[in-house]
Amino acid sequence: MLNKISSPLNNVLAPVIMLFTLSACTDSKPQITPPGQDESTVTDALEIGAAVLQNNAPLTGMDVYLVGFHPMKADPDHQMEAHHFCRQVNEDFAQCALFDGNAADANLNGVEYIISERLFSTLPVEERQYWHPHNYEILSGQLIAPGIPDVAEEELMRRKMNSYGKTWHLWDTRDETGTTLPLGKPMLAWSFNRDGEAQPELLESRDARMNLNTGEKRRERAEFVDRAKPQYGVDELSGKFPRPTQDIPGVQEAEAAKSKGE
Repeated sequence: MLNKISSPLNNVLAPVIMLFTLSACTDSKPQITPPGQDESTVTDALEIGAAVLQNNAPLTGMDVYLVGFHPMKADPDHQMEAHHFCRQVNEDFAQCALFDGNAADANLNGVEYIISERLFSTLPVEERQYWHPHNYEILSGQLIAPGIPDVAEEELMRRKMNSYGKTWHLWDTRDETGTTLPLGKPMLAWSFNRDGEAQPELLESRDARMNLNTGEKRRERAEFVDRAKPQYGVDELSGKFPRPTQDIPGVQEAEAAKSKGE
């Protein structure tokens, strides 16, 4: 996805970028295996037949791959790595299926909707409590689109500045601390908005396993700070993490900016 830089160009580039992404990405395997018997030959045959005869059109547009991290809003130190496979519906709206890895056996564990600043401004106040801001995820380098050319990732992230996401995790699939089945209530996820909020081992593990460099991405995106606007929800989890935290340039609560007359 290049967020539809132009429709004809995007139609040509999206399959190429997706192929490049799939071939260049390092596999990130899930750490939870659901219980159950191995698939029978009958089930295998049914799957082969379905692949040949049935239409999977709603999935064919899921051609954008992003990997980042989410804290749960009700329990901020409950954090998960999130692999997003998204379809850009139009300039202002995208929808993503979330997995706990990018390998063929990854577990589907959530969903995220992404909207532009323009659409967020139309939401009623009571709805905004479900939508987290994205500027820190981008400026910190934590949100990465692995495998695509740097120029394509830069354009993608530039266009996602000032956007918002509504994310529900339906299954906690974190290594030995998770559950082997999707049990319990859906969890509303939030975003990190300050240095120190994310568990350091989350970033270190992701970067080492996938040959990524969060710090390098952060330096490359420093120029995006001038595009950043104050966002709602930046202070929602302020003070709720067990580690010291630090603000970064370009990430500011909208209400705080309003009170300062900005």
